[in-house]
Amino acid sequence: MGELAVKELEPSLRDDFLRFFDNVAFADNSDWSDCYCSAYHFTNNKGKAESRREASSLIEEDRIHGFLAYDNGMPVGWCNAAPRSGYPGVQWLMSPGPDKHERVGSIVCFVIASTHRNRGVASQLLNTACKKFSQKGLDYAEAYPVKKPQSAAYNFPGPLSMYHKAGFVIHHDADWYLVVRKRLETPG
Repeated sequence: MGELAVKELEPSLRDDFLRFFDNVAFADNSDWSDCYCSAYHFTNNKGKAESRREASSLIEEDRIHGFLAYDNGMPVGWCNAAPRSGYPGVQWLMSPGPDKHERVGSIVCFVIASTHRNRGVASQLLNTACKKFSQKGLDYAEAYPVKKPQSAAYNFPGPLSMYHKAGFVIHHDADWYLVVRKRLETPG
């Protein structure tokens, strides 16, 4: 692996995002190939073409946020991360509901190319997301790792061990997942 570069998703990177999800993200798991990291934004049971179209539109509208990891100019990883208020799908996870006054960034998903797993790509994406949240003046980074993932694919929120290494602590123990948090440093 060469020097890994991480870029924040913006409309100009839409084609890289789509290329990653079209060809790389689920090359070893075709059952999930219609995802386009959509579950927290819209229901993705519409099929691959419709999910792709909808994700493309949401990127153009600046409504999907996160970070792409690149190795030698090719996208090899994705982290879906944004202020919690931007994820309608997180609200049901946080039942009975988050404190409306909290300024929290949510990290909801990682997708790493099979060729780049277990090589620190997700950790670098996580660190970049936390830095960006801090720059935006958010107080906490928050994530939702699954307690007992059925398979590696079901570990898409990121493994608990990665969050512990990054300084996250358990904030809330839910039914099948944990809410982990890290207090962010104030910029300046």
